[in-house]
Amino acid sequence: MASSSSSAAAISSPRRKYDVFLSFRGEDTRNTFTSHLHAALLRKKLHTYIDDKLERGDEIRPALLEAIEKSKLSVIIFTKSYASSTWCLDELVHILGCKERDGQFVIPVFYNISPQDVRKQQGSYADAFAKLEERFKLEEGMDKVLKWRDALQKAANLSGYDYSNKAGTEADSIEKLVQDILNKLHCKSSSNLKGLVEIETKVEQIESLLCLDSSDVCIVGIWGMGGIGKTTLADVVYHRLSSKFEACCFLKNVRENSEGKDGIYNLRNELLREILDDKNINIKTPSIGSELIKGRLRHTKVLIVLDDVNDSRQLELLVGDDLEFGVGSRIIITTRDRSLLNEMVVDDKIYEVKGLKHDGALQLFHLHALKNKSPTTVYTEFSRKVIDYIRGIPLALKTLGSLFHRCDTEEDWDEELNRLKKFPSEKIQKVLRLSYDGLEENEKECFLDIACFLKGADVCYAKRILDIRGFFVKGIQILIDKSLISISETNFLEMHDLLQEMGRTIVREQCKEEPGKRNRLWAADDVYQVLENDTGTSTVQCISFDTSNITRLELCGSPFKKMSNLRLLIIHNSRPRVEWRAKYIGFRFHGVAYNKTLELSQDLRSLPNSLRYLYWQEYPFKSLPSNFSPQNLVELRMPGSFVGAELWSKNQVYICFLFFFLCFFY
Repeated sequence: MASSSSSAAAISSPRRKYDVFLSFRGEDTRNTFTSHLHAALLRKKLHTYIDDKLERGDEIRPALLEAIEKSKLSVIIFTKSYASSTWCLDELVHILGCKERDGQFVIPVFYNISPQDVRKQQGSYADAFAKLEERFKLEEGMDKVLKWRDALQKAANLSGYDYSNKAGTEADSIEKLVQDILNKLHCKSSSNLKGLVEIETKVEQIESLLCLDSSDVCIVGIWGMGGIGKTTLADVVYHRLSSKFEACCFLKNVRENSEGKDGIYNLRNELLREILDDKNINIKTPSIGSELIKGRLRHTKVLIVLDDVNDSRQLELLVGDDLEFGVGSRIIITTRDRSLLNEMVVDDKIYEVKGLKHDGALQLFHLHALKNKSPTTVYTEFSRKVIDYIRGIPLALKTLGSLFHRCDTEEDWDEELNRLKKFPSEKIQKVLRLSYDGLEENEKECFLDIACFLKGADVCYAKRILDIRGFFVKGIQILIDKSLISISETNFLEMHDLLQEMGRTIVREQCKEEPGKRNRLWAADDVYQVLENDTGTSTVQCISFDTSNITRLELCGSPFKKMSNLRLLIIHNSRPRVEWRAKYIGFRFHGVAYNKTLELSQDLRSLPNSLRYLYWQEYPFKSLPSNFSPQNLVELRMPGSFVGAELWSKNQVYICFLFFFLCFFY
């Protein structure tokens, strides 16, 4: 079965899925050289495609051709029987086609065979082609044979590695090959900075601060306002330098991911697991304690990026005095708060990210506003006025650039510019609000759902939720085009925190004093207030309630009765469960692992019949309310719950189509 071994790697072009594609004759090297090379590539965190199918037919599979096209570099391992496989020869032709068409790197490896034999098709290759010519002796078939011969000659003329005489150890040979692969990929990454303006100089300045030739452990801070490009800058530096270190880790969104009781410990565990390549590390105390772990860290040269730090405790637990890293280690911290860096970073190691200069801002704005069009004198003048207003903030430039992209005439530009002038002194959140105001109603609703509930969600899951909510999922692509959201390489929805806050502010403004009169509720305190005081209204459409920080909640039997338009209800606990034991006592549901008590003063008597999506983790009853008619319900999830056969009462309507996910813990 074909598979890929994945891990984070060098900066990828959007259409490149793999860093390395391995082409080889399975019976020759699958369990020797190729497997050792594959393992070495994985240790360097390179996303490598290897075909694990033991038996191959005559026709190369389309998926394999696609994998070649989506790889940045191909390694062709020539062995004595490589030419006897038409599959391998077809791979070779396709790889060289990608090299000529797309500039893909190709590295030939000659294992137990000389480049001369491959180039001139002599020795075992002569025998193989004698059989091929007999097999494909018709004119059309001979054309294919000629293509194979030509491909072998071209590949053998490329700069590669000759292991035909087995000089040195295989381990040394693989180490040199992997380093060459890394160098080529990083060279490609350095030239793949499309859409990044004024980045090269900033990267060089940060590399200078890192003092890469020094054996000391060095910490550099990257400081600036939200949306100014700190994360982008750290990302480029990280991927350029990662091959120079024994272990690397980029912790994104430290501020957000450290929330909750164990959030910061989970982050530290992620850091230690990545650096030490040990998935069993799980420490939930301020001190690491383990001298073995500390010793391993002291002997490991690491590159670490902590992105978006907002609390000194995060720094102390992640890279503080309890953690000593190997000589030559480098740590990069991005933050909006300069004061957090003072105790750990010396002043001359703090890099302030400033807004783009006028020409750079103009270039970035035109990139998003005009796409591939050349700016006319009139449009350039309009653009300059916009640039003066935005003041070089990359996020605002991209967002407003996409907004102006819809303007087809000078009059449209003038109208949009006049609209901007109504907010001459507003902060960046108000600037970003303009993109939202220009959306159609469907896209506005999608944007608000993502801001309130779906940021960081898998794209397929998000689309399903939006569809259940009654919105057109094409809105996601429109939001991407408007630079309001993006999709990560791992297919998760991403939204800048400033944009998310803007969306949430829009919802809060529906009724600042009474959360129960807003259409979306996500903040635990707001949900707590509405449920505890029974102040919900028919305005409420969605509730996402994280109970991880709620130690006690007493509800009446009908806390949702007034929410007649509630369509989405999510009650969950974001803390990962280390050990879970539970028992059902009356109406009290005890989570022993966290000493939490969720109390309902009486049985849950009602749920809105309008519900379309219900997710209730650790639902404390064995059945749903008897008067609940789930004819609108599309999906029901109750992980960790005690529901049983009596979930539905006899009088409840039969559901024709329902995604049903339950977990039982008796």
